Amino acid sequence: MEKNNKNITSRGVDFSAWYNDVIREADLIDYSSVKGSMIIRPYGYAIWENIVAVLDKKFKETGHVNVQMPMFIPESLFNIEKEHVEGFAPEVAWVTHGGDEKLEERMLVRPTSEVLFCDHYKKIIKSYRDLPLLYNQWCTIVRWEKTTRPFLRSREILWQEGHTMHATEKEARFETLQMLDVYTKFQKHYLAIPVITGRKTEKEKFAGAEETYTVEAMMYDGIALQNGTTHYFGTGFAEAFDIKFLDKDHVLKRPYQTSWGVSTRMIGGLIMVHSDDLGLVLPPKIAPIKVGIVPIGDVNNIVGNIENKLKEKDISFYTDNTDKSPGFKFAEAEVKGYPLRLEIGARDLKENKVTIVRRDTLEKIVIINDIDKIVSKIQDLLILVQENLYNQAEIRRNTMMYKANTIAEFKEYVNRSGFILTSWCGNQECEIHVKEKYGLKSRCMPLNDEASDKPCTICGKPGKHKLYYGKQY
Repeated sequence: MEKNNKNITSRGVDFSAWYNDVIREADLIDYSSVKGSMIIRPYGYAIWENIVAVLDKKFKETGHVNVQMPMFIPESLFNIEKEHVEGFAPEVAWVTHGGDEKLEERMLVRPTSEVLFCDHYKKIIKSYRDLPLLYNQWCTIVRWEKTTRPFLRSREILWQEGHTMHATEKEARFETLQMLDVYTKFQKHYLAIPVITGRKTEKEKFAGAEETYTVEAMMYDGIALQNGTTHYFGTGFAEAFDIKFLDKDHVLKRPYQTSWGVSTRMIGGLIMVHSDDLGLVLPPKIAPIKVGIVPIGDVNNIVGNIENKLKEKDISFYTDNTDKSPGFKFAEAEVKGYPLRLEIGARDLKENKVTIVRRDTLEKIVIINDIDKIVSKIQDLLILVQENLYNQAEIRRNTMMYKANTIAEFKEYVNRSGFILTSWCGNQECEIHVKEKYGLKSRCMPLNDEASDKPCTICGKPGKHKLYYGKQY
């Protein structure tokens, strides 16, 4: 039987309550007096900082640079691209006064920054020599969500948004898929989350985009979480903002645009994929603290030596020198999700041994008290924990992946948690029918396998694409 923390509802009993309990017990957030917004506590923010550090490096390796755009968007600027306006209007927060004075033109707090970038691009793009522009910003956005949940949906969101301009369609399309690949590899190799990537349908694409690509993760309960998107805009925004450049052939042309983004929603994904009834479980590559050290008795010398060696190897750690009981310290290390726990007891040292506990399996490994061997074992185990978390998540996800070639098969799977792969005729009527009748939304058309030679699973007409359906957070 799986161990559990008495302060955490079992995820098998109430997954939503379990999620909230894990966040509270791990001290990731606090609830704010600002309705719909959360306070990200130091440990929660440290996870975000690690995410930022990795992704920022990868963005720069692909030639992108960081900028900062204003928080406010004048209404007249926002209204330039009509499809974009219609898509975001229900979630916009408006500013109508500055101090005691009513503004001549109301402004919105940015829900996204396409129009701000385009307004800037119009001023600085003159020639093909100015392209490509590969910009990214780390910032806060506001979307007036009606229903909020910590990390998953908040009115104020920490995220990054890349915005790029290119001289050719080929370059822009390459950018869109390149950044999708960056997101996909980050999910797999750092968050240890298996994902499906693909193109959104016309109905589900980003407002103003020609094409939207998505990274779809499945949570422990089989519900989908959109963990990142990239968008190909073509020249739509460039036309709306009258952005032109003089090309090598001395002809004025429109640049091609992309945008892409991820947010603190990924932290919610981490929790719902890996954590358990004891609390948080974090992949070592993204964990702020990789090793929790629990001294028991007078062991200061050996602890100090191990700390110094971990510092040399750049392995983050926390030594619990509080006066709490060993059992309490063990439980706290588990609820915080430290990938490894190192127990160093005076009694064990007399027998020349220490104990390492894996958070992912709770396995106890007793090893000889040798500094180099201890640290070497820690390094090996961190790799194994990272790999095991991904493998276990992938195995579980695969048990909730279904394929329905007929409506009868679709109905068989529709009440199960998970993703259903179907053949799709390409008509929105089938998407709408599935959502209204079965409560499932289309997730994406698989990136490398969109063509279908089967009849549409829903209506029986000739199929054009393969399409995943599932419930979503």
